[in-house]
Amino acid sequence: MEMVKLTIDGVKVEVPQGSTVLEAARAANIDIPTLCYLKGINEVGACRMCLVEVKGARTLQASCVLPVTDGMEVMTTTPAVREARRVNLELILSNHDRKCLTCVRNQNCELQDLADRLGVHDIRFEGEMSKKTIDSLSPSIVRDPNKCILCRRCISVCRNIQGIGVIGATERGFETSVEPVFNLSIGEVPCINCGQCIEACPVGALREKDDTEKVWDALYDEDLHVVVQTAPAVRVALGEEFGMPIGTNVKGKMVAALRRLGFDKVFDTDFAADLTIMEEGTELLNRLNNGGKLPLITSCSPGWIKYCEHNYPEFLDNLSTCKSPHEMMGAVLKTYYAEKEGIDPSKVFVVSIMPCTAKKFEAARPELSTSGYPDVDVVLTTRELGRMIKEAGIDFVNLADEEFDPTLGDSTGAGVIFGTTGGVMEAALRTVAELVTGEPMKDIEVTAVRGLDGVKETNITLGDMIIKAAVAHGTANAKALIEQVKSGEKEYHFIEVMGCPGGCITGGGQPIVDAKTKLDHDVWALRAQAIYEEDRNLPIRKSHENPSVKKVYDEYFGEPNSKKAHEILHTHYVERKKYV
Repeated sequence: MEMVKLTIDGVKVEVPQGSTVLEAARAANIDIPTLCYLKGINEVGACRMCLVEVKGARTLQASCVLPVTDGMEVMTTTPAVREARRVNLELILSNHDRKCLTCVRNQNCELQDLADRLGVHDIRFEGEMSKKTIDSLSPSIVRDPNKCILCRRCISVCRNIQGIGVIGATERGFETSVEPVFNLSIGEVPCINCGQCIEACPVGALREKDDTEKVWDALYDEDLHVVVQTAPAVRVALGEEFGMPIGTNVKGKMVAALRRLGFDKVFDTDFAADLTIMEEGTELLNRLNNGGKLPLITSCSPGWIKYCEHNYPEFLDNLSTCKSPHEMMGAVLKTYYAEKEGIDPSKVFVVSIMPCTAKKFEAARPELSTSGYPDVDVVLTTRELGRMIKEAGIDFVNLADEEFDPTLGDSTGAGVIFGTTGGVMEAALRTVAELVTGEPMKDIEVTAVRGLDGVKETNITLGDMIIKAAVAHGTANAKALIEQVKSGEKEYHFIEVMGCPGGCITGGGQPIVDAKTKLDHDVWALRAQAIYEEDRNLPIRKSHENPSVKKVYDEYFGEPNSKKAHEILHTHYVERKKYV
């Protein structure tokens, strides 16, 4: 690899040819400020905060898009650079809704941090400000154009990473706005509610719809029996809301905090993940053995389901009819659990703590109401739970660990790994292998479906049967895979799709990690490591060996895919128009 030598602030640096000045500076531990930059996603030089002075150049240059050249001399803190950055930042702030104290991103805002770093205490360019309507029609995402700084990070993520492109820049100059076409709400276009735009936004222009007040009201309603369940990805991210290292597994503290908040029961969505494997694994075998529609495609990700309903209605019959785990749990809570405890289903209030904003949309689907009432009443993101814990004054970091409530809080390692891309596939294969051969898999860690490759493939030999399997994460990767299946180029028996890149652990409802921290830490790898570590440390790692799952089948459902199981644990899908 050809190397290039240059000097930055008097420091000699050697980097691979093709590197940018920004990358070279960071290699030398010189921190050039950025705002619009997201490595590999949004490298457009729009905000001009990363300006530097290059010897011999007539103007200041945006370092994020400036290639290095041999012998280049770069200065990052000259008077001209410092003044240009400050002016640019003040101009951005001059048309920004600066209600920082009441903003959901207060103290976790890249614009706020930058103003502090550059010492901007006054703004010299006060004048006309844009006044635009807040878009809150979506059940998942709120868009506040008055806070938008036109960095275009959300546009790039939506278009280039997710392959959806429902938001873009409209108008020009002072009238420029980032929004859907035709002045439509984000709830009226084929948005899949994944929330990756929220994760990319450096400010508070995009946020999840806050449903915490609904939960507070329920907790203090004496007529309600309030039950909470938590997804596997939440436990490896919630700690970040309290300053703990990325990837810390805080399951025990999370359970303790939920009890302190006043929930009547604290259950684990991982139990329902094990239940999902029993239903989905049986469904797969039934389709393989009885000429059913193949490939079977997983249905755990509501963002992916909505994407498929909008864009690939011809594949709706390929989708597993299994409800997603938290919806399956909600259905169990309002049927089996309500009957067993002698509680009227109308009084069972189910709260799901999810890493996902799309789950809010999913919970509102009318078909997900087995008992006559919504399977899940409210979905909160990991971030919303963090805010509730803080508001309650709970010292989260110093809480003693507690365990989930029994039966519906019991799970296996297979349920845990649902939290990351490839996890559903791996969990299913652990069970299907034994159902087919009568013998356990020799190596239950299916490494071929792990990792961050956009599409992963593997062939699993189960006795006389070879299962051709594929995993895709992020809807752009899913689109590429489905197009290959559609054209006949690829043939599979089983496909796992997760709507978010990396799966649930990097979902749109997880703690927001700023752009610089993402450069310094592999967020997905750290959270995934915690997921896989919990799997390895659990005594039971296969869904069909979960004694509590066996108990629920013995007492209520009879067997996987029974008539009763289909009535309660399965669902259907609808073709959706592109625009409402």
